[in-house]
Amino acid sequence: MLKTLICFFCFATTVVAAISPEEAAATVILDETGVKNLRIETVEAEETDFEETVFALGRIKVAPGHRAVVSSRVPGRVLTVSAHIDTKIEKGAEVAVIESRQPGDPPPSIRLTAPLSGMVSAVNIVPGKPVTPDDSLVEIIDLREVHVVAAVPEHLVGKLHVGQTAHIRVLAVPGRVFEATLAHLGTEADAKSGTLEAAFHIDNPDGLLRPGMRAEFSIVLSKRAGVMSIPRAALQGDATNRSIYRKHYDDSLKNTFVRVPVQIGAMNDRFVEVTAGLVAGDEVVTTGAYSLGFAGKGSVSLKAALDAAHGHEHNEDGSELSAGSKAGAKADRGHDHGAGGLSKLTLFSIAANGLLLVLLIAARRRKTGAAAN
Repeated sequence: MLKTLICFFCFATTVVAAISPEEAAATVILDETGVKNLRIETVEAEETDFEETVFALGRIKVAPGHRAVVSSRVPGRVLTVSAHIDTKIEKGAEVAVIESRQPGDPPPSIRLTAPLSGMVSAVNIVPGKPVTPDDSLVEIIDLREVHVVAAVPEHLVGKLHVGQTAHIRVLAVPGRVFEATLAHLGTEADAKSGTLEAAFHIDNPDGLLRPGMRAEFSIVLSKRAGVMSIPRAALQGDATNRSIYRKHYDDSLKNTFVRVPVQIGAMNDRFVEVTAGLVAGDEVVTTGAYSLGFAGKGSVSLKAALDAAHGHEHNEDGSELSAGSKAGAKADRGHDHGAGGLSKLTLFSIAANGLLLVLLIAARRRKTGAAAN
C-alpha cells in the first residue's frame, strides 16, 4: 500500500514538473518545415545481435581464369579489327582477321575469335599492323564474378578464417553493401605494407564492379546477443563527451528532441553499443542528428510548445507558472485555472500530497496502536 502511494506521489510530482531545467537546456523544438529541411529520421533503440568487426581496405581484381588474350598462331598483318575496347563480346565472336605471310593470291587469312564471353579490356592492333605469334592482340575479361581482395594488417590476420562474413562497400557504387564470405587467405604477406590478402568472391552479373576499384571491408569476427545498439549516424560529440538526440517522451510535444549523454562500448562499421543513457524503445535521431547540434533551441520556443500541449501557460524555461507571480496572474486572466488562481495541475499536486500525508499519519497511528496492544 505504501509503495503504491509513493508511486502515485512521484507521478503527481512529474506531471506538475513537465520538464526539468536541465532537460529544457538540452531541448530542440522544430516546426514541420525545420524537420523537413534537416531531413530528420529516427529509429528505435533496441537490443540486437552486435557484430565485432575489423576494418580493412582493398581493391577489386579479375578472378583467376577469367582473363584471356587473343593472339595469332602465324605471323602476318592485320586485315580487319572487329573488337572494340570497353564493349561486350560473346565467346566465338570475330575479333580480327589476319593475313598470313605465306604466298598465295590472295594470301591465306586467319579469322581470330573470342575464347570467352566478357568485356574487351584492350585492343592493341589496327588494320595493316604486322603481327607475330608473341604479340597480344586483344584482351578480354569476364566480370560475371570478381575477387574483392582486402589488405589485412598482419596483427589481425590471426583472427581471420575461411567462411567469415564481410560487409563490403565500393566507393564507385554508393549506397550499396555487398555481402560475401572469406574464400581464401594469401600465402605470402606484403613485406612493404605489412598486410596479407584476404579474398572474397562476389557475383557481378550487372558488371558494376570493375578491376582496380577501391573497396572497404568490415569483416565480422564474432557476434554478441542482446546488445543495446544504435546506428553510428546517431552518435554525436567527441570521444570524451558522447551524446544522442532522443525524441521527447511526451507525445504531445511534436517535433521535440532532447540531447542525452550516453556511454558507449564497442563500435563497428554500422552500429555502436550503448551501455548507459538509453532504454529499449527510445526513438533516436539518425539522419539530421548532426544538424540538430547547430539548431540552437530550434524554430519553436519551449514555452509555446508546452502551452499548446498542456492547455495552459508556462514560464520561458518550461516550468509551471507560480501562483503568486505577476506573469502568472496575467496568464490566468480569462482562463479557468481553478480556485485562488492556481492551475489544475497545481491543485492536483496539492491534493495528492495531502492525501499521501493523511494516509501516512493513519498508517503510523495504526502501527503504534498495534505495538501498544
